[in-house]
Amino acid sequence: MMKLEFYKYHGTGNDFILIDNRLNEYALTTAQITFLCDRHRGIGADGLMLFNINQGYDFGMRYFNSDGNESTMCGNGGRCMTALAMNLGIGSQRMRFHAIDGEHEAFILWKKGNDAMVRLKMNDTKIDRQYPDGIFLNTGSPHFVHPTTGVEIKDVLSDGRSLRYDPRFASGGTNVDFVEQHTDSLYVRSYERGVESETLSCGTGVTAAALATAFLNPDNPGMYHIKTPGGLLQVTFKQSGSFFSEIWLQGPATFVFASSIEI
Repeated sequence: MMKLEFYKYHGTGNDFILIDNRLNEYALTTAQITFLCDRHRGIGADGLMLFNINQGYDFGMRYFNSDGNESTMCGNGGRCMTALAMNLGIGSQRMRFHAIDGEHEAFILWKKGNDAMVRLKMNDTKIDRQYPDGIFLNTGSPHFVHPTTGVEIKDVLSDGRSLRYDPRFASGGTNVDFVEQHTDSLYVRSYERGVESETLSCGTGVTAAALATAFLNPDNPGMYHIKTPGGLLQVTFKQSGSFFSEIWLQGPATFVFASSIEI
């Protein structure tokens, strides 16, 4: 048996198990991560992250989905890791960290207790493919953005699952985001691969939704307020045709509790 100390955070309802691995003492198996993320038998979370030392950066971030497999970039998770770093006494109001998709910059706009409002810089990206039913792009993770109406009553589980395995995205499949536009605001619901279900919020997903909506609307404001089932986020960006830069994802990182478990 091994005693594992952990922190539980969420970013607009997208919840994570965060583990301080600066001593490089944890090498969790797929089965262990699946157990820890199980909402009935374990702690319960959409994903698990290791907080690592990374030379030249304030920290390194390694992310695993709840299915136990290492995954791509997680925007909500990156904000939670930044909040944890400050709570561990690492870094300052401005931080740099390294994730699977490269370097990221983050600003803590305000902090109250263990909670924080974090502005996270996402990597430059471009629209990959446009289809009659949506836009495919990569914002650190692959996303298919499907513009629609009636998002609030959408069967995201069923419709998301069918698009997630669509042959157009055969190499590993894709995350799916259903987006409804209201002037400069969006309502987004996301189906996440690796979780294989709808999550209350997806950081790379709302980023993808904002950029795809901007591509389809050339007179866009360069900023969208975004509502998800788990809370409110904001995405700002600069656009040049199908290319996007200076992409910032802003939203809360909320501390839930800290504890330990034997595995």
